[in-house]
Amino acid sequence: MPVITVREALRQALHELMQDERVFIIGEDIGHYGSTYGVTAGFLEQYGPERIRDAPIAEAGIVGLAIGAALVGMRPIAEIMSVNFSLLAFDQLINHAAKIYSMFGGQMHVPMVLRTTNGWTQLSATHSQSFDVMFAHVPGLKVVAPATPYDMKGLLRASVADPDPVIFIEHTLMYTVKGEVPDEPYEVPIGRSALVREGRHVTVVTYSRMVHLSLQAAELLSREGIEVEIVDLRTLRPLDMSLALASFKKTGRGVVVTEDWQSFGTSAEIAARLYEYGFDYLDAPIARVNFKEVPMPYSKNLELKTVITVDRIATAIRDALT
Repeated sequence: MPVITVREALRQALHELMQDERVFIIGEDIGHYGSTYGVTAGFLEQYGPERIRDAPIAEAGIVGLAIGAALVGMRPIAEIMSVNFSLLAFDQLINHAAKIYSMFGGQMHVPMVLRTTNGWTQLSATHSQSFDVMFAHVPGLKVVAPATPYDMKGLLRASVADPDPVIFIEHTLMYTVKGEVPDEPYEVPIGRSALVREGRHVTVVTYSRMVHLSLQAAELLSREGIEVEIVDLRTLRPLDMSLALASFKKTGRGVVVTEDWQSFGTSAEIAARLYEYGFDYLDAPIARVNFKEVPMPYSKNLELKTVITVDRIATAIRDALT
């Protein structure tokens, strides 16, 4: 099976999806520039300006157009360059895309995908945020956050095929991550978690880029005789906790690692479900590893004190075992 990057896996998925003439892509700099992270490079030349639409800096307009197109039978993929800019489209996403199916009694669907990115690297406070929990809080939206090239391709295909609006979250620091990906088309079901590492001492529940840091921490701790089991949620809404709960019932100890602020964040919901459905198996308080609760500093040394590191994850795991 070929080994390719996340970027190439997304490109493969998009090329396959563009064989359906209902699919088009709209976003800022996706055509002539080839997108900020190079995912749609060459698409304009191959598919033309009718299907690869460079948009002005108007996120509400991009999402609004995608919603309208979806309502009349198209399968739009709207690219928002950074999740930070999605704030400008929240009314369209929350009051329209998420609610149309229910408000019209199931007579209308909004089969659109919004591709966007989390990430940081001296991008400062207004460009280094994570709004995963805001999307996942809203009934009517589906929220997908893959960690591997295989899942990126399979879940993007599943997202475009889905009849409901899907927020598809990538990570700016993961486009060069490599993994095995089949050449042929396939889908990974939305709303199904994955066991990515078996262990017996503690359960780590995570998703997106934090899967890779958690795997590094687990490898480090294995030299100390600590065997960590890791569950990749892959999807935040619908949230599949079946594997995480099964693992937690085996280990009795849990660490939740999510790249966002701790208060009222995704880790709070995940930990709450572990407590609610796994309380009888609890051997220690569930630990959480998150960003420090400050606006992201621009200064590199302060930024590194704010974000999650392998050492912070490993320390939390050790503490959960004491």
